[in-house]
Amino acid sequence: MAEKTFIVIDETGIHARPATTLVQTASQFASTIQIEYNAKKVNLKSIMGVMSLGIPKGAEIKLSAEGADAVQAIAALEETIVKAELAK
Repeated sequence: MAEKTFIVIDETGIHARPATTLVQTASQFASTIQIEYNAKKVNLKSIMGVMSLGIPKGAEIKLSAEGADAVQAIAALEETIVKAELAK
């Protein structure tokens, strides 16, 4: 299992466009990948699940992955998040 915590810095939080980017990145991996916010966990491969969290600026989110490519999945998601300036 691999996990990483971030603080959202994007002014509008994780809205439709960045959520889609995260879902697309997560979907490239076989591992089960979840995003957690406010004690709620959802499948990061589900756009509806991610959008249902309503993640605002300043929120602490945790990504976790479990499976054969979990470490690679978290690394790729971290790269995506940093590159898009979503979180730190």
